[in-house]
This record gives sequence, C-alpha cells and structure tokens, in this order.
Amino acid sequence: MTFTTEISPFRIDIPQSALDDLHDRLARTLWPDELPGVGWSYGIPVSYVQRLAEYWRSGYDWRKHEAALNEYPQFTTEIDGQNIHFLHVRSPEPDALPLILTHGWPGSIVEFMKVIGPLTDPRAHGGDPADAFHVVAPSIPGFGFSGPTRETGWDLRRVARAWAELMSRLGYERYGAQGGDSGSVISPELGRVAPERVVGVHVNGALGFPAFDPAEMEGLTETEQARMQLYADDDRSGYAIIQATRPQTVAFGLHDSPAAQLAWIVEKFKEWTDPAHDLPEDAVDLDQMLTDVTIYWLTRTAASSARLYKEGSAQWGMPVERSEVPHGVAVFPGDGGIRRVAEREHNVIHWSEFDRGGHFAAMEAPDLLVDDVRAFFRKVR
Repeated sequence: MTFTTEISPFRIDIPQSALDDLHDRLARTLWPDELPGVGWSYGIPVSYVQRLAEYWRSGYDWRKHEAALNEYPQFTTEIDGQNIHFLHVRSPEPDALPLILTHGWPGSIVEFMKVIGPLTDPRAHGGDPADAFHVVAPSIPGFGFSGPTRETGWDLRRVARAWAELMSRLGYERYGAQGGDSGSVISPELGRVAPERVVGVHVNGALGFPAFDPAEMEGLTETEQARMQLYADDDRSGYAIIQATRPQTVAFGLHDSPAAQLAWIVEKFKEWTDPAHDLPEDAVDLDQMLTDVTIYWLTRTAASSARLYKEGSAQWGMPVERSEVPHGVAVFPGDGGIRRVAEREHNVIHWSEFDRGGHFAAMEAPDLLVDDVRAFFRKVR
C-alpha cells in the first residue's frame, strides 16, 4: 500500500452533462401529495419546494458560483486513506495566524464565502491588519469535493486527527480552529488532539452537551432553559436519528431525486436559521443556499455525509477529556449554547450572545461572526 503526502491543486469543473441531468430530473419530479392547512408541521411544504426547484432548474446559474469558488486556491491531499479537499487562502499580512474553519451538515465550504475575505485581508475590509488569518477550509471526509468515504470509522474524532495532519502538512505549527454545527465538535477535538499547536478554539452555536444532571439545571435563566429544551426536542432531532441509524436507506431517495435532496437540506435551513425570519431565503442568500445543495447533489455525497451521524452516534452525550486550550463561543438565535455546560469540559475565556443571525452564522451574520472570531483570537495570538 502506497502512502503519499502530496498536495495537488484542484479546480471545480463540473461536466455540462451532469448539469443537464440535474435539470432533466428536476423537470420530471414526481411530487407527493400533502394535507391542506398544515404548513411546515408535517415537513417542508410541496408548493415551497416546487418553487425552489423551478428556480434551481431554470434560474440558478451554477457556472457563476463555480467560478466564484474557483477564485479561491483549492487543493486535495490523501490523509488516512481518504481524499481531503480544502481551500487554502493565505493572507497578504505576513504575521497572519493560520485558522482552520470546519463546516457541518448540511453545510459545506460554501458557508464560508462571505467570511474568507474579511478574515484573510481585514485591511481591505475596513479592519485591523493585526487580526489577519491564513484560512484553511477543508471539506469533511464524505462531504463535497472530498468525496465519499470508503470505509467505516470516520467519526468526528478521526476527522480532527486528519485536520491535525493537514495543518502539519501545510507547515503550520501554531494555529487556531473555528467551526459550527459538526465543526463545533471537531474544532474542540482538534484542540485535544494537538493542544501544543492549537492556540485557541472558537465555535458558533454550542459547546459541549448537557448531562441533564439536576445540579446542572439549577439556576438557569429563562433563556438558558429554552436552549436546554432544544436538546430534548424529538421533532427537531428526527433527521439526526434517521441519519444515525439508517443513512443508507434514506440515501436512495437523496441520490436519485434532486428534489428530495433539496427538501432534505432546505428544511434544516428553515428550522435552524434566525427564527425572526419566515423563510430560509429571508435569512440566507438563496443562491448561496442552492450552491450548498448543488454540491451535495453533484458530488454524490448524500449517503456518505449522512454516515457521519452513524459513525459518531456512540459518542453522543458521552463525557470527554477536559480541554485547557482557550475556547470562545458565539451563540446566535435558535442555537443551544449554555455557558455552564461549555465550561464543564472546556476552558472558556470568551462568550458572546447575539440577537440576530442563526445556526448558519457565516451565511446569516458574517459581520458578527468575523468580529467575534477576531475578538477571541486577539486574546490568544
């Protein structure tokens, strides 16, 4: 078996035949029926998906967004037997701090399109050049252009170990980590894997999981009690239970029907974006959301991305080794961040709460997220 540490340039170049197939499948969708007057309570409404699917088919321009993604330097390398795709955008500032950004499900590198510029080149975006970062943004194994995983065992801890190897391979001996969703677990785990190299970990959303110990519940504010209830909401977690138990079964529909893939992902954007907005496209740019969905479809990674839940479910709610690496947390509306939960297993030195934005903070409130990332890392650079 050969082992290589080679890093190869990568460019997105989707064959036109794949786009033609997408458009043809959307045009031939067999739509389900639905009950009148139930809104979103039974799942995403048919009429709403039909409207998005028609725009995806006839109005959305993949080539425009493919070109925008290709403006960023991209590479692939093999780590632990798995192809890893990543953006590597170096700052023009020589003293910039390397920073690895990690997305989650149903996200991708597309999430970071609005934050890469301000993070790498603050001088050009009205910021302080002392806050600059060299940004590394990988696609999680099984997601996007990293392609499907080929064996079992790719849980969040293994991803963190791969990230440590990636940063070492890039020559970064001292760096920060940031992430949301699955990235808010992978990034702290990276701090545990390489504590002598990770200067700080910043997450948006939540850090750690409640133990539901009565002592942990005492004295919570009304806001914290509401956040705690999110962890016990079976309706909210239904998708995760499916992907953690039967990812292969649900994948048949997701791989065969782009309308199914669209509905499966966009429902999460509806549920997790800023609750002040009625529809996902009121919270995030519609084209950016569709670019995210399109990547799942074109890379055929619905099954492998769902497997991340299956691989990691055994660790859900389990205690982890306390990390003394400095951590920062940014909590946006609709997310479950509770400081005492975060502090139980992490050295939290920075905590922020915001009244706008949501789970997809880099897409919804990139200005707030960038400012908070800068503020945290000033404490640990």
